Amino acid sequence: MENRSLGRGRISVPVVGLGTWRRLEAAAAAGRHRELIDTATAVGIRLMDTSPMYGGAERLLADALDGTRAEVVLADKVWTPSPEEGRAQLARAVDWYGGRVDLMQIHNLVAWPAHLPMLEDARAQGLVGLIGATHYSAAAFPELAELMTTGRIDTVQVPYNPLQREVERTILPLADELGLGVLLMRPLGEGRLVRRSPSPAELAPLRPFGVTTWVQALLKWGLSDPRVSVSLAATAHPDRLAENAAAGSPPWFGPEERALVLRLATAH
Repeated sequence: MENRSLGRGRISVPVVGLGTWRRLEAAAAAGRHRELIDTATAVGIRLMDTSPMYGGAERLLADALDGTRAEVVLADKVWTPSPEEGRAQLARAVDWYGGRVDLMQIHNLVAWPAHLPMLEDARAQGLVGLIGATHYSAAAFPELAELMTTGRIDTVQVPYNPLQREVERTILPLADELGLGVLLMRPLGEGRLVRRSPSPAELAPLRPFGVTTWVQALLKWGLSDPRVSVSLAATAHPDRLAENAAAGSPPWFGPEERALVLRLATAH
């Protein structure tokens, strides 16, 4: 799998990561959350993203990483309007993940002016590696762009898939200009894009690019934009991780292949 820099070249990560929203709790309910994390690292997926918003995902992730914490890049978040609770969330994450969070993000820009100085202090103390900010809504992208231009964050996390392309207008060009890492959320459109799949014949032109499934086509579509650092694909099924990881290797799509995926996504 290809590696790309995350946040001004200070951390290099494989381009396919693992999201944990809803899926890690689902894996735990089936008794498979440790298997999920072990399989992810075995196939080369090293960046794992979580949040206090995701129920028990942080605790489950820490439990599953027992003994293998050094092998992964942990991306967590602060998600609260309260500065005091923000400090508590950071402290819990630092404790869960062995004394350091590799990337700490401000989730959905909630109270970012209050949380950012706290995260900067934590970074100076070595408790946090990189600082990021996230948002799922294009309506918040002007505020996200404002934060990006301050030079105080290293990464952004935004939705990007064939049905959600708003980041192409401002966020991706600005991240490229500023040298910020870009994490993609919702590469499969929260599942909407994979409810129906194109036929093998429709996917045939993508086979020279290592694509054998529609999921791989969607992941490679986002990763074929060189401004993207990592795509976060969430799953509760360990047997799907090798398929996801395989989408993270070149060759990358050119304009014709990306246009084909766009056509297939809108047709299905």
